[in-house]
Amino acid sequence: MSIPIIGITLDSEPPGGYSNQPWYAIRENYVTTIAAAGGLPLLLPHEPDLAAAYLDRIDGLVVTGGAFDVDPALFGAASRHATVTTKDRRTAFELAMARGALASDMAVLGICGGQQLLHVALGGTLVQHIPDEIVGALAHEQPNPSTEPGHTVRVLPGTKLHRIVGADTLDVNSAHHQAARDDAPRAVVNALSPDGVVEGIEAPDRRFCIGVQWHPEYLISVGDGPLLAAFVAAAGAGR
Repeated sequence: MSIPIIGITLDSEPPGGYSNQPWYAIRENYVTTIAAAGGLPLLLPHEPDLAAAYLDRIDGLVVTGGAFDVDPALFGAASRHATVTTKDRRTAFELAMARGALASDMAVLGICGGQQLLHVALGGTLVQHIPDEIVGALAHEQPNPSTEPGHTVRVLPGTKLHRIVGADTLDVNSAHHQAARDDAPRAVVNALSPDGVVEGIEAPDRRFCIGVQWHPEYLISVGDGPLLAAFVAAAGAGR
């Protein structure tokens, strides 16, 4: 059996640091955990006009996170919080990829900011800044290292995520100031943090479409490995 090709979106950075020219970046564990789960990682630069060509060549899509936000105008917000920063070309590419993958029922996994983008692609809206909207919110931008859990999440019974991870609660890491607001027209919530913030979504009408607000590529919780393995298996089954 051939290895399923898993497209993984890159982050982009302006000149400085690694190069005095604009550059792409990705954490190594995004790639190594997909490979360990049985996938062939393929990194995706931000070329919105080539989204359809990339989708023709991959079997599954991972939309990764990053230190930026989805433009609130894309989900119909009338205002933009002062903390919002955007990477417009990256978002345009990722939306094109996510929408194309959803249309073809390709396996999709959204991680952190990728979960938020997937939620918008499914018709949902976002909380623009958790501390301003959620009373008594946890520190979702956790102060401890990302290699450690920052809080727990409750995995909702009856969801695909619950069937995959086989647990009612998970210890997860957390690095976000935005979140999915509620169920999108095409998605349901599958995980919540103790303060009520949405930590995961899924589209029941798709073969495999799950977004999680935490980072399973760190393999912190008992559910992280099974989630990545289930995603890669679904990508392979859809070839």
